[in-house]
This record gives sequence, C-alpha cells and structure tokens, in this order.
Amino acid sequence: MEEQIVVAGALFSADRLLVAQRQRPPELAGLWELPGGKVAADEGDADALVRELREELGVEVTVGARLGADVALNSGMILRAYRVTLTAGSPQPHDHRALRWVNVDELDDLPWVPADRAWLTDLAEALRDGAPLD
Repeated sequence: MEEQIVVAGALFSADRLLVAQRQRPPELAGLWELPGGKVAADEGDADALVRELREELGVEVTVGARLGADVALNSGMILRAYRVTLTAGSPQPHDHRALRWVNVDELDDLPWVPADRAWLTDLAEALRDGAPLD
C-alpha cells in the first residue's frame, strides 16, 4: 500500500505568511496550519496543492520549491510543504475558521497543529530572507 501524501502550501506576502485555523476534527479545531490537503491517486503534489487551495481558500496559485522535510504522521500519511505564489484571488476561509497573515515574530506564539511545528524553523528562515519564490 502506498503512503498517503498530504500537501501544504506556504503562501508568503513580503514578510508575512498565510496561516489557517482548523475547524475540524475536534482534536485539531482552533489550531493553526498551512492550508492544503490529500493528494488523490491520479494527481501529483503540485496539482493537488493547486486544487486544494482553490477549494479551501478560493485562490489560484503556482507551486514552487519544497519547504522543509517530509513529516511522517501517525496515520501512515506523509505531510509535505511547498512554497506557493498567489496568481489570482484573495484568500477566504472556505474550509477554515479563520485566516491570518503572520510575521516571523508571531510564528512561535501560535498554537500550531503538531505536525506543522516541524516547519517553523524553515518558515522563519523564509520570512527573514524575504521569502524568495524558489
């Protein structure tokens, strides 16, 4: 059985990062994450991330370089992050409680979904560097 890949998008705007607050499941509700979702059997990581961010945020993006390392979840899923660039639309919380733009100083203060905490160092570096696209 192949591992289920879950992709997440790191959308930067100058010195800020878009984060999304979970609505569900109950044990993760209220925690913050990078938005994204599961890769379907017939699609690649980039196609899945474009689809998920269209569904969850109502935006169009292009997918850039990987960010950080893969994160193995207890459920046998692999979580993978990519830098994304907004090409159309304005992010709206279609599938989340709230969206928020945060700067590097706010990263550690957020109650993160545990798996996404693995990327905090990479996200902080990207924010300090002005988040180059690739």
